[in-house]
Amino acid sequence: MPKSTTGLNFQPFRSILISNMLTINRRETLWLFVGDILIFILALYLSLFLRYGQKIGLNLFLEHLIPFAYVFGLWLLTFYIAGLYEKHTVVFTNRLPGIILRTLIVSSLLAVLFFYLFPGFGIAPKTILFFDIAITFVLISLWRLYGRKFFFKINKEKAVLVGSGEEMMELFDEINNNQRYGLEFISSINLEKVDKIDFQSEILERVYAENVSVIAVDLRSDKVEPILSHLYNLIFSKIKFIDLHKIYEEIFDRVPLSLLKYNWFIENISLSPRLGYSVIKRLIDIVLSLILLFVFIVLLPFIVLLIKVTDGRKIFIFQERVGLNNKTIKIVKFRTMSFDDRGLEGEVKRENRVTTVGAFLRKTRLDELPQVWNVLIGDLSLIGPRPELPVIAKQYEAEIPYYNIRHLIKPGLSGWAQIYQINPPKRDANFDETKVKLSYDLYYLKNRSILLDLKIALRTIKILLSRSGK
Repeated sequence: MPKSTTGLNFQPFRSILISNMLTINRRETLWLFVGDILIFILALYLSLFLRYGQKIGLNLFLEHLIPFAYVFGLWLLTFYIAGLYEKHTVVFTNRLPGIILRTLIVSSLLAVLFFYLFPGFGIAPKTILFFDIAITFVLISLWRLYGRKFFFKINKEKAVLVGSGEEMMELFDEINNNQRYGLEFISSINLEKVDKIDFQSEILERVYAENVSVIAVDLRSDKVEPILSHLYNLIFSKIKFIDLHKIYEEIFDRVPLSLLKYNWFIENISLSPRLGYSVIKRLIDIVLSLILLFVFIVLLPFIVLLIKVTDGRKIFIFQERVGLNNKTIKIVKFRTMSFDDRGLEGEVKRENRVTTVGAFLRKTRLDELPQVWNVLIGDLSLIGPRPELPVIAKQYEAEIPYYNIRHLIKPGLSGWAQIYQINPPKRDANFDETKVKLSYDLYYLKNRSILLDLKIALRTIKILLSRSGK
């Protein structure tokens, strides 16, 4: 990483961030994964014990373990799609019991379906499967809710947070209210009020008195200049520095929008060709859109019949959206509202209602299915930021800094913001929520890869099946 515009080289301290944050995340994820596998195996053994008593031998155990291994693989995939191997922020942790319950219900149904579809393993595990599901439910719940207290002991380093903006306080609260991080902020310095701070008495004395070892700082801010000399001197006291931007992205999977300056885009958003990624992504779009096009053709007569019988109006609507490089594209969808407003400014404000069939199509996401044609011809990708109506995009461009940068890549049917933003903006302009959405879009723009696209695709499956989403 190049030197900061403030003149202080930040590269030597990047390894500190990795040791304090990234390593903790990966280690916990690995232990969760290994722990889940061990619980699956233990639950199977206990199920066999309940069924056969002490007659369990190695051959009997292996006879059941081999077919159950396929089930365990399905369960692990289900856990991943449900987000149970991701970073557990405070918001996620509060929803964890419900997520575990729903995931285990889906896992149980998959296990029953597996043995129904593949009965040729030489076992009839009805009773054993019942025991296994019940025991797994109890053990996994205990493991996920309480296991970290016993197996993930983290030695917290005391830290000071130096920055500004609403994201700084969001990071402060998340770190201090979540036991999974290796940091604890004992104080924060608001750079907006740095002129009123006595650094010696308010900060330095506390740093030494409370054995602070880490400072998370926004070195990209112009307002950090008055305290740079103090920060420099702390290097000789073995204080370690971490990038406020990087730690925020690592925890929240989005870019801290209020902290951004033009230099961030120059450093992180590159338009240099990624030939391998682009070619593979386009091939995947073509192959999967052809498969989905077949599904569309099969379902088309039934959907046409439903729409025609209920209100007799047109089947499809064609709406303009902002595509790659700010070019206008036309996407096709099944009509779900009483009339097609075409995204025009005057029409959007007219009273429009969702039809009965439209409500069903929206809940099942079938209204989006015709857009596989847009993917096939190259206007959309399967994965990318969702395209916006031109009239609303103009409002966002005028009010939200850097909004246009999201149009540097092709929009998609599903994206990073669609799977993570809790309160997404709906049809009308919503500037606050769109700023959050942009922060997710920028994260994707910076980190896009085939693996990230695969992760989004798998998580989209959960959204489709749960009929939730953005």
